[in-house]
Amino acid sequence: MNTPAPHDADFRSDTVTRPSKAMLEAMMAAPTGDDVFGEDPSINELQTTVAGLFGFEAALFCPSGTQSNQIAIAVHTRPGDEVICHRLSHIYNYEGGGIARLSGASVRLIEGEHCARGAMPASDVALQINPDDSHFARTALVSVEDTCNKGGGAIQNRAQLAELSRLCRSRKLPLHLDGARAWNALSASPTDWANYGQQFDSISLCFSKGLGAPAGSLLLGSEAFIAQAHRQRKVMGGGMRQIGLLAAACTHALNHHFEGLADDHTRADELGSALASHPQIQAVLPVDTNIVIAQLAHGRTPDEFLSHIAQTGIWGYPFGPDRVRFVTHRDISDDHLNRAVAAIASWS
Repeated sequence: MNTPAPHDADFRSDTVTRPSKAMLEAMMAAPTGDDVFGEDPSINELQTTVAGLFGFEAALFCPSGTQSNQIAIAVHTRPGDEVICHRLSHIYNYEGGGIARLSGASVRLIEGEHCARGAMPASDVALQINPDDSHFARTALVSVEDTCNKGGGAIQNRAQLAELSRLCRSRKLPLHLDGARAWNALSASPTDWANYGQQFDSISLCFSKGLGAPAGSLLLGSEAFIAQAHRQRKVMGGGMRQIGLLAAACTHALNHHFEGLADDHTRADELGSALASHPQIQAVLPVDTNIVIAQLAHGRTPDEFLSHIAQTGIWGYPFGPDRVRFVTHRDISDDHLNRAVAAIASWS
């Protein structure tokens, strides 16, 4: 399998970023301890700081966003329960069937004309909540994704989120946020982080995407919730030891890389415009943040398009039988963008 060369422009994902020299220096200087014993000061500081920023009591560091999401689902549900989420959601599409495999829960999907690009209006969700009847699975959790990856990095409408939160609380249903790219949503559509966070009962936040850390996600919740999450992390093999190095990378990313997300969004918008103007591109999803998804003209395939641009050192990602995805990130420069626009224009 071919891989990008060091000078190539890698738009496949925002997970491909490399630690900067300053981040590596922060990692090497980090104090460490055994996190399974709760004795790593760098992790403890990161967990306390980020929980406070979003108005939560506690947080738990996990290796990945998939694990933090699956831990949350396992805590919120019991076998036989049902989880309501969008058809485009990451927890349904890209986490290896973990809801069924790890929690023994089934899924009720939200889709339809009012639910484009990952939107979950409260009125649509309300129709999917099962009655309290032994014939039905117990509706135990609602999960929303902000931004929505398969929706083209779509930002959830804030008024709709608030309405969904009110619905869930009125029905005594926990609301989980898969916030793998919530940093992008908060950058593109600024709001008070604590007010945003308090709409949810749990939040998963990734540091290894737009913020550029090499690994790590935090799961936020109440102290009681995080205590249960700690047990689930142990069962899933997510406990690590001297991981202050990773915590330092996440802290550095949060303190120094958040402002740069706006540049990623600007470059994504320009890339989206270049794709939309190409005669062999049928459509481009609206570009809200750093993800650009383009649908190719009938009969054209992702393989032929991506193979063509790869010859000039531009890397995208197949995203279905007729779609491609490009993701901008901190390792994509204006020069990379210009080269990508030229490579796209040269495809015929």
